[in-house]
Amino acid sequence: MALPTIPAYALPTTADLPTSRATWTPEPARMALLIHDMQSYFCAPFPQDSAPLQPLIANIARLAQAARAAGVPVFYTAQHGNQLPADRGLQRDLWGPGMSRDAAHEAILPALAPQPDDIVLHKHRYSAFQRSNLDHLMRARGRDQLVVTGIYAHIGCLATASEAFQRDIEPFAVADAQADFNRPRHDMAMSMVAATCGVVTQTDTLLATLTA
Repeated sequence: MALPTIPAYALPTTADLPTSRATWTPEPARMALLIHDMQSYFCAPFPQDSAPLQPLIANIARLAQAARAAGVPVFYTAQHGNQLPADRGLQRDLWGPGMSRDAAHEAILPALAPQPDDIVLHKHRYSAFQRSNLDHLMRARGRDQLVVTGIYAHIGCLATASEAFQRDIEPFAVADAQADFNRPRHDMAMSMVAATCGVVTQTDTLLATLTA
């Protein structure tokens, strides 16, 4: 039930992206950035000095810096360790007890550390919207587009994009700012977003929008 050891793999390039059914255009005045589950516990299974983790971190950091400069809200999700069974719920059946209440597990990676104006949401389920006030916080800021980055692409990132769509929030999955258990699952997640709930895009494309 533990997390798998993740092999090195190259992140998708622009040529690898599926065609998105939606034709939405990202707009900084409507956008929020989500950095999903970039905690030490979830990042530990990756090879630490190679792809996908190192370019993933670099791309998320670039997006976060540009978002803050453009006045785009930056949200994080982070789980707490030693979750009570009622809080862990059915996730325990699939993944075991999860992380410990220890900085070695709970800490967001230093290269992506939240800044003073960023908002960190306590995570309970796959989707960042579940048992959080992400929807309310976005609406209060006039935001109805969500840029999804982080891990894992086919689990929490996909669930968040799908729920955003069902809440009439336009999701943008950043293919080279997400990572997964392996490249086939990563590609599957991007295909699902493109076919059912959002726009699949790349870091450089969004950076051009944020810095225009």
